[in-house]
Amino acid sequence: MSLRISSLGFAALALAGCSGEAPVQPQAEEGAKPIDCALGEGSDFGAYCFVENGEVEGQEVLTIRHPDGGFRRFTVNPDGSGLSVADGADAARNALIENGERLEVVVGEDRYRLPVRDHDAGAPKN
Repeated sequence: MSLRISSLGFAALALAGCSGEAPVQPQAEEGAKPIDCALGEGSDFGAYCFVENGEVEGQEVLTIRHPDGGFRRFTVNPDGSGLSVADGADAARNALIENGERLEVVVGEDRYRLPVRDHDAGAPKN
């Protein structure tokens, strides 16, 4: 079954700010946004990770920073199917949750929950 984020296509994630100021991890770049993650088997979700947006050779890339200094890098699938692992051997499994408001990405035993933003695929990115 193919996952479609929206009829307009999926090309970016909205990283809405939180009401409180969450501390930015030293290894995260300025402007990184906190997201919910659960790292490792049996772990609970919390706003432990930070996500950074970037671009490499015209491809949108998200880097998710872990509290222990580790990270995962993802590319945004231009066909609207979610995220793919940019480096590493494990594949990403994507699922829309919370009535399509968030994307849950699972890689190995790590899980990430990111807000989703729909937009016109032909419109310029903000």
